[in-house]
Amino acid sequence: MAQLVQRMTKFGTAIFTEMTLLAQEHDAINLGQGAPDNQAPAIVHERAIEAIRDGHNQYAPGIGIPELREAIAHHQQHHYGITLDPATQVQASAGAAEALTASILALCEPGDEVIVLEPYFDVYPAAIELAQGVLVPLRLEAPEFRVDEAKLRSLVTERTKLILVNTPHNPTGHLVTVPELETIAQVAIEHDLTVITDEVYEHLAFDGREHTPIASLPGMFERTLTISSSGKTFSTTGWKIGWFSGPEHLVEAVGTVKQFLTFANGHPFQYGIAAGLQLPDSEFHAIRDRLWRQRDVLVPALEHAGFEVLAADAGYFVSVDVAPLGYDNSYDFCRELPAKAGVAAIPMIPFYTDASGAESLVRFAFCKRVEVLEEAATRLERAFR
Repeated sequence: MAQLVQRMTKFGTAIFTEMTLLAQEHDAINLGQGAPDNQAPAIVHERAIEAIRDGHNQYAPGIGIPELREAIAHHQQHHYGITLDPATQVQASAGAAEALTASILALCEPGDEVIVLEPYFDVYPAAIELAQGVLVPLRLEAPEFRVDEAKLRSLVTERTKLILVNTPHNPTGHLVTVPELETIAQVAIEHDLTVITDEVYEHLAFDGREHTPIASLPGMFERTLTISSSGKTFSTTGWKIGWFSGPEHLVEAVGTVKQFLTFANGHPFQYGIAAGLQLPDSEFHAIRDRLWRQRDVLVPALEHAGFEVLAADAGYFVSVDVAPLGYDNSYDFCRELPAKAGVAAIPMIPFYTDASGAESLVRFAFCKRVEVLEEAATRLERAFR
């Protein structure tokens, strides 16, 4: 009888599923998974509802409706000065996860090495394994989680094919700086490497910081596939509308694989996201400022409860060290937390190939309404103070 292929047996139940079930069992506030409870700007919902009523309920074009591809091209030009041909340099996908998987399957031959910023989103190692590639972790060390040039250069071999960059970074909350991106770009150009970049939190940088796409740096557009999605910016994670863009040869290659994964998805939702991407800057700033405020509710509470807060520059997450609370293993801490405090979080051990030295790191999500975070703060302080 057929069984799961050997190379995938190490990928069991996702840690997000395990922690969500524990949260439900103990009626805990779930600050584990990055599932926002805010609403998108009204026009995003209204345009999708209008599209449903207008009958856009069958397959969309495999590459995405023209309105969405044009809106993505407009977005990249307006925010970053990146010029795209919406007909050949942009495609829609079923969220960023599908775009990432399709990219690695399309561009990675068996045995090719993919350098990945570690800790990493759990889709990355699974996709690389499916492609029969080799994940090469570039450890970002706490507390700043910065890219180290010497370490990066030491990882490049004759088998290196891709560098996978995630900024703003999940799970650490680090916004990769321009100097760090320039280091990655220099290495990619010197060794003729392709860069895949995951930028789903691009509009959520705090404290005056700004996200810079690596594709906007000199010499990088022709070797960079940029991936993003609507879920994090517009709180529409259930719609699964993502996209990938870049030079035609990369977009065509990834599209060749993508068409055999979902082919097309979310036809009416694509109209809603197209409208959202063309909103004025003030709307994007309002979305950012709301998350910024939510971060500033949770972070002081974590500090007051005794956690060592490490980073929260951007995105949905703050990473902490639970060693000051007497825990040396984040699995143990997170499995006890729902019952102990009525709050759930995510251990960061699964986001490492080898978590030695990072065993006590935990990720909390702050993409919840302020009143929810205030209640979580009260519970945490009660449990640990």
